Amino acid sequence: MGQLRKRLALFLRGKRGDLTEREFARKVGLSKSTLSRLENQQQNATIHTLEHLCKVFRCEVGDLFPR
Repeated sequence: MGQLRKRLALFLRGKRGDLTEREFARKVGLSKSTLSRLENQQQNATIHTLEHLCKVFRCEVGDLFPR
């Protein structure tokens, strides 16, 4: 399971690019603390959060966990 947290963290960091956590969190509709915990693999993503991210990035849930 930890592997999925790591893959999601890498996906989010890649999408964030040069934006600060605060800027990116605002852009994708998450709190800064939630984004930070997801990127640092300290929080499991809820189904609600995964659905929200899929809607924001216009992707399927599997796309959030690239290999």
